[in-house]
Amino acid sequence: NHSRGKEVQRLEYEAYPGMAEKMIGQIVAEAGEKWDVRKAAVSHRTGRLEIGEIAVVIAVATPHRQDAFAACQYIIDRLKVVVPIWKKEVATDGETWIDDHA
Repeated sequence: NHSRGKEVQRLEYEAYPGMAEKMIGQIVAEAGEKWDVRKAAVSHRTGRLEIGEIAVVIAVATPHRQDAFAACQYIIDRLKVVVPIWKKEVATDGETWIDDHA
């Protein structure tokens, strides 16, 4: 996999424990106010991930699929902006912390 012109070997994620979960909960609540979200689950992995491993899983239960798609899109977009999770790319020529959140 390549990023910013470099061959990435793996990713490493770090989070601010407690605060990350709190912020994800707030984002899910916001989605519930915008769409008819009955249940939601969000998980963002931390630590070392090999290329191709899944970093984020979002599941929502809604009566209508349009609401589900919109809520998932909203959750991932907000998660990447406000949740204190940081990504480091480990490439063949060194490591780089990525400043655009997870």
